[in-house]
Amino acid sequence: MGIIDLINYWMYLYILVALLVGVGLILTVVTKGVQFMHPKLLWQSVVRSGNKDNPEAANEKIDGISSFQAFTVGLASRVGVGNISGVALALVAGGPGSLFWMWIVALVGMASSFVESTLAQIFKEKDADGTFRGGPAYYIKNGLRLPKLGAFFAILILFSVGICVVMVQSNTVADMVASSHQVPHWVTGLILALLTAPVVIGGLKSVAKVTSWLAPIMALVYVAAAIVVLVLNYREIPTVFSQIIGGAFGTNQAMAGIGGGILAAILNGTRRGVFSNEAGLGSVPNAAGTATVAHPVRQGYIQAFGVFVDTILVCSATGFLIIMATNTYQPGVDLSEQGASLTQSALAEHLGTWTGWPMEILLLVLVFSTVLGCYSYGQVNVDYLVEQAGGKADQHLVARRLFAVVVTIATFTGTVFPLPFVWSLADVALGIGAIINLVVIVVLVPWVLDALKDFYGQSKAGKDPIYHAIQRPNTRGEIPAGVWE
Repeated sequence: MGIIDLINYWMYLYILVALLVGVGLILTVVTKGVQFMHPKLLWQSVVRSGNKDNPEAANEKIDGISSFQAFTVGLASRVGVGNISGVALALVAGGPGSLFWMWIVALVGMASSFVESTLAQIFKEKDADGTFRGGPAYYIKNGLRLPKLGAFFAILILFSVGICVVMVQSNTVADMVASSHQVPHWVTGLILALLTAPVVIGGLKSVAKVTSWLAPIMALVYVAAAIVVLVLNYREIPTVFSQIIGGAFGTNQAMAGIGGGILAAILNGTRRGVFSNEAGLGSVPNAAGTATVAHPVRQGYIQAFGVFVDTILVCSATGFLIIMATNTYQPGVDLSEQGASLTQSALAEHLGTWTGWPMEILLLVLVFSTVLGCYSYGQVNVDYLVEQAGGKADQHLVARRLFAVVVTIATFTGTVFPLPFVWSLADVALGIGAIINLVVIVVLVPWVLDALKDFYGQSKAGKDPIYHAIQRPNTRGEIPAGVWE
């Protein structure tokens, strides 16, 4: 095992998972269970975000990106190959009990996603074109007054998410199509590049317009297929829940995966869960900070709901499909099928072999939407770096177009080049960025608690909450001017 792989092994197996879960628990406590205690306010925020007739900001015309569009950009990145192949791998290694621990991680992670997305809103900045820019780089700069650390984080996101994740996503779907239909990798890469180029060259607004309909439709189609399977096999649902609970707590050893026992279920469930819903990793706040909303807490609620959709709905759909496919999946037995192939075989067992092509088209579109989400994260951080370098408006435009070209090239090259070393480096970059982000959001959480108090107070008074950006005393941070006034 090389040094990079060794770093990844220890970072991801022990340090990062423990931090993600631990910080999620801490934030759940200090926010008094924000993800559980006010479901009505959460749901109202989600419904409001999709209501085109409802002004988002105090009688002002929206020139930027709507709250719902920012939500779907984050959803596009979250819902991808990981929901299909990642869950399958967790079930093989950890058994059905892994799914239970994914649920727990998601419910706890909703608090982390709420806090980081609310911070992205509080400390966001307004761009010349009327859109907003926000995310970890910005709340590190404005909340902690550490712009150089913000620039370091921006570089980590650009490399790991903006380029490498794009390459790995396209590589995964190209491998699957090649193994199933002998389609050359470069053909799949060319199709993805041709789909990606016109959208990303149009910039963040163009990406938001596409993901606002594409991401929800793809998630709904996939969940609908799972619901059909559940209806056809409704008598097995109690047995499936028994297998999940028994595997989660080690009471049913027949439900252990190839890793064996309760520890394998916990480790695989938590690892796959946190990296599927991205709560606390510092990626989704880059989308959350672009939204035009009247109060930061609303976008925090909406992105917390995104964690619920990703894991409780989409990952569960994959889990139930596989667990119910008794001819395809047997806990503790390695069937030599990996990731998406196992999910594809499970769906074919339930509904027939005709589902092969639709499943592959769905994966292709999911990868495409994930690439768009990754581009949006990257563009926010490109803007930050150009701004820190003192770039003018025209230089921002050049940098964005150049980054769009880089993403398009990465989409193609990811399908034709071997990626193990690049992916290992990306894992290190993403892991370091996540550790920085987790520490920062714990330090800055008082700002979120103030915003929550303000939001609850206005809501109880029957008002439509509007944020007035009251500065916190005795802090280094400062909310940017021209955003919330």
